[in-house]
Amino acid sequence: MTAIKHALQRDIFTPNDERLLGIVNVCKAGKKKKNCFLCATVTTERPVQVKVVKVKKSDKGDFYKRQLTWELRDLREVDAKDASKENPEFDLHFEKAYKWVASSTAEKNSFISCIWKLNQRYLRKKVEFVNVSSQLLEESVPSGESQSVAGGDEDALDDYQELSTREEQDIEGMMEMCEYAISNAEAFAEKLFKELQVLDGANIQSIMASEKQVNILMMLLDDALTEVDTIEGKLSSYEEMLQSVKEQMDQISQSNRLIQISNTNNGKLLDEIQFIVNYMDLSKGHIRALQEGDLTSPKGIEACINASEALLQCMNVALRPGHDKLMAVTQQQHLFAELRDTFARRLTNHLNNVFVHQFYRSSCLSLPGHDQSSTLSQHTAELTLPKHSPLHRDLLRYAKLMEWLKNTHREKYEGLSRTYVDYMSRLYDREIKDFFEVAKIKMAGTSKEAKGKFGKSAAQGLHGSSGKLTGSTSSLNKLTVQGSNSRRSQSSSLLDMGNMSASDLDVADRTKFDKIFEQVLSELEPLCLAEQDFISKFFKLQQHMTVPETEETDGSMPSRNPPLAEHRHSLSSEKDMVRLMMTNIFHSIDTELNSLIALGDKIDSFHSLYMLVKMSHHVWTAENVDPASFLSTTLGNVLVTVKRNFDKCISGQIRQMEEVKISKKSKVGILSFVTGFEEFAELAETIFRNAERRGDLDKAYVKLIRAVFMNVEKVANESQKTPRDVVMMENFHHIFSTLSRLKISCLDAERREAKHKYTDHLQSYVINSLGQPLEKLNHFFEGVEARVAQGVREEEVSYQLAFNKQELRKVIKEYPGKEVKKGLDNLYKKVDKHLCEEESLLQVVWHSMQDEFIRQYKHFEDLIGRCYPGSGITMEFTIQDMLEYFSSIAQSH
Repeated sequence: MTAIKHALQRDIFTPNDERLLGIVNVCKAGKKKKNCFLCATVTTERPVQVKVVKVKKSDKGDFYKRQLTWELRDLREVDAKDASKENPEFDLHFEKAYKWVASSTAEKNSFISCIWKLNQRYLRKKVEFVNVSSQLLEESVPSGESQSVAGGDEDALDDYQELSTREEQDIEGMMEMCEYAISNAEAFAEKLFKELQVLDGANIQSIMASEKQVNILMMLLDDALTEVDTIEGKLSSYEEMLQSVKEQMDQISQSNRLIQISNTNNGKLLDEIQFIVNYMDLSKGHIRALQEGDLTSPKGIEACINASEALLQCMNVALRPGHDKLMAVTQQQHLFAELRDTFARRLTNHLNNVFVHQFYRSSCLSLPGHDQSSTLSQHTAELTLPKHSPLHRDLLRYAKLMEWLKNTHREKYEGLSRTYVDYMSRLYDREIKDFFEVAKIKMAGTSKEAKGKFGKSAAQGLHGSSGKLTGSTSSLNKLTVQGSNSRRSQSSSLLDMGNMSASDLDVADRTKFDKIFEQVLSELEPLCLAEQDFISKFFKLQQHMTVPETEETDGSMPSRNPPLAEHRHSLSSEKDMVRLMMTNIFHSIDTELNSLIALGDKIDSFHSLYMLVKMSHHVWTAENVDPASFLSTTLGNVLVTVKRNFDKCISGQIRQMEEVKISKKSKVGILSFVTGFEEFAELAETIFRNAERRGDLDKAYVKLIRAVFMNVEKVANESQKTPRDVVMMENFHHIFSTLSRLKISCLDAERREAKHKYTDHLQSYVINSLGQPLEKLNHFFEGVEARVAQGVREEEVSYQLAFNKQELRKVIKEYPGKEVKKGLDNLYKKVDKHLCEEESLLQVVWHSMQDEFIRQYKHFEDLIGRCYPGSGITMEFTIQDMLEYFSSIAQSH
């Protein structure tokens, strides 16, 4: 084991700067024995690290290699299994338990003892030893004592010193010189002992020979001590001389320190005074501007702005601790508070006067002799809204002062905002009502026609306030009915089943309505955007605001934030405040727009198509600018109403389809709602070209076309004069032609379905109308086919009594060419009575009947050739004769 230990130290641990202190030969418990070594090591460098290393021989068996390494501090428990009996098994508990079987109990005990000593010496956290004999565990050494842990192994730990390379080479050379060094250790030790005695004798002789040199060295040491005493004496005298100098320097240093403290205090005092003077001093010019500055001239306003900003800067300066106890600071704060309140009152009164003056100037109420009733007639020629950019431009000069008022006097700031909203809401309310009344008159007709229809009282009703709006609307409704009866029905539906057709409608009126509605929206949009932009700039509502809390005052110091008004709503952001102000100012827009939309829908239900496209475009434009703006929200709400009217219009057309009645005495032809759908689609495609709400039209298309399909079939089933196949064929042909021409992509499936229905009913009508023009011949050959189906061979059919050649010739003679042509002529007249002229399907049907007749003729010829071969029997007329019959009949009619 010693040789193995020496080899492991040399090959594995020395290169890693480690010392091997304990080793045991083990194998894993319960498995096939594969021997390995557990080694307890410490590092040679500090701090010392104690490790347990598992070493295993390589597969070739010529060298050792490290397999696993554990830190001793990670060892939680050592279990020796049995403390009273010899047992080579033991467990080491790291992050998991490792079970080992030592080659001998002595090696196990030696290894556990080594682990215990290393734990006691190097680790604070002690490992728990279980089932270990007390003889192996020694008392741990108290910290601070110089004695080492008892026991031979611990002494070996303290005294052990690794051999140097030269020592190893000398020992190896010595052992090579003595071949019996390993086989006979006692002889080798005895030889070493004798050589050691020889070396000791030589050392003693060398020491005795150097006695003279030792005496000389001692004398030199005595001389050196004498010199040291002399130097110490000189140093003592120097120290006494320096002691007085030290006391003087200490006094000078103390004096300098006091002077430095005084200078520092004076500098700090000067800084505080300069801070108070620089940041809490307001110039006389600023004070004069705040007290009596001119708020009407640009220079005066600029001076007031600069003074207010300087005052706010002085009031908001962050005072240092203790400044508020200075009398001068308190006086300045009182002065600032008085200046703030004085200027706030002056500014509030002036802006209130500006609001009132601008309101009356804009509304023309301040001009003597002005007739308010003339407002409507002034704007009749051009549908425009008054612009308030001059008012905004004049007020924006005070924007910075409003910001100052917002930061200093929230209550007065909010009072001004309420005053502005109150005046502007009245001004805009009157202007918007006049504007919409003019728009309504233009929708109903020209202004002269409106006055002729209304009379004086109607015009006054139109010009009234919101309380008279009901009378105005009723008058407009009367005007609409009277003015439009000469041109079209009041419902004016393109799918109307009454006396009016879609072609009778005045398209110019719809174009006029579209332009008026677009003009209304085009005037409202810049008006709202300009007002919202002004409110944001003038009232400084562009960033999120935090509501200041009310501060308590003790009477001596004024509060920097005045108490807020009790009725003030808590707003989460300034955008909400802008939207609230806009809603209060333009509260009449929603009502007037809905009233205008209702009027347009009443004049012509298909105005909802124009309104849906225009309103959708303006909503989309407003949302691109600001999705949460007042304009976007208001137009979005009105768009819901427009969409509802559009849906109601579509539902009305479907209801009219379901209520359609047909005449029992005349042929049906192309149904009115089929042509109506064509005209509706043409109009809608023109209106919705490149529109944002194309999806709504596509949904309406699908609903209408399904209703058209269903009601065409319903009318076809109820028709008594016209055959069902004709009604279906003509109307679905018309629908197919319309959808193919307009190329409406969402109706591709319906287009294919219409073509399929048209083709099927055309074929059905041809077969049913043509029937069996050679009836007896048809019956004869049906019997022939029946015999063949029963198993009679085709060439033997002629031997059947009822179907012999003589019977066939007899039947064929009954259908000469003249009779066939006469029957076809009667058939042409019958088809001509069934079909309508609008769709021009007579030639198509006649050509299909020709093809069907030729098919029957060829079938008969084929049966004669197969069942009567070589008989020479043929029809009385040929296919060429038939083609001439059909052509001459078509040309003669």
